[in-house]
Amino acid sequence: MFVRKNDTVVIRCGEDSTRGKTTVHRVLRVIPDTNQVVVEGVNQVVKHIKPNRRNPKGGRLTKEMPFDASRVMLYCPACQKGVRVGRRQTADGGKERYCKKCGNAMGALARPKKKAT
Repeated sequence: MFVRKNDTVVIRCGEDSTRGKTTVHRVLRVIPDTNQVVVEGVNQVVKHIKPNRRNPKGGRLTKEMPFDASRVMLYCPACQKGVRVGRRQTADGGKERYCKKCGNAMGALARPKKKAT
């Protein structure tokens, strides 16, 4: 997947996207088996809780639910918008993500491999 935990992303479509505005959100959790992400403050649902010993009054709990990763784009701070992401090899042998628009590095993917001596 192109998105990792704690990445900043822009919502592309749906109720949570705002036309003409770039609102940046943080990824809380990634579920690679189903290609879904949980984003902070997006796709919230209300769960009603019965009164119990821990919570004597009961009430309503809002929580974020997962949605498909195709609805988000990684945010590039240089371009200041959501961009497509590529993978490339660094000079020391590691891998990194980069912005396809400006070529800016967006974080390491893998550590460089140690050469056997």
